[in-house]
Amino acid sequence: MNVARGQDGLLSPDRVLHRAVERLAHQFAGMVNAETVDRVVFESYTSLARTARVTTHLSSIAEKFARDRLTALAQSRGLLAKPVPEILYVCVQNSGRSQMAAAITRHIAGERVHVRSAGSQPSSELLPAVVTVLAEQGIDVGDEFPKPLTDDVVRAADAVVTMGCGDACPLYPGKRYLDWQLNDPGILDLDGVRAVRDEIRRRVEDLVEELTAVSSSAAR
Repeated sequence: MNVARGQDGLLSPDRVLHRAVERLAHQFAGMVNAETVDRVVFESYTSLARTARVTTHLSSIAEKFARDRLTALAQSRGLLAKPVPEILYVCVQNSGRSQMAAAITRHIAGERVHVRSAGSQPSSELLPAVVTVLAEQGIDVGDEFPKPLTDDVVRAADAVVTMGCGDACPLYPGKRYLDWQLNDPGILDLDGVRAVRDEIRRRVEDLVEELTAVSSSAAR
């Protein structure tokens, strides 16, 4: 069988992405049509490639991103159940504040909420200081990467928390929007980033408690 390969002998991105489309089209059959799956996969790859410094695993990262977007799209259409509240954290580069908030939320809440994060102008990687201060609390973000803000993840969220990204986040009726005024870790020393982390943790604890209480009441 002839397989398209690059100069390094690896499968070409197009071939890998087409296989991703096949897998995701099967997974979301009856919820999202094949044309939409194709568009989301290739759009996800293109948007991530704009800022990626290393492209070795970009196709697999794009598939992961596309899967999350398609899940959000199906949820927003009411075709896929949302068993727990959805929180979306948004900052400019998705390399600092929003990543810290998402990671801390997962650490605190476990499976009681589902978390996404995004950036209005995503960077190429997480800030090293952010990775460091999260590791100090036993939180590993080694598999995380900056993601662009897309309409589908906003539509699926129950609460959208913005952090210095201005008017970049679209507004939809019936959603809860919060704006957390926090210092930018990109211009702080390590102690400053720790202070932001601790402030985020306090706010996350309050938000998770509120959302899970509301969700529990609604389920009764």
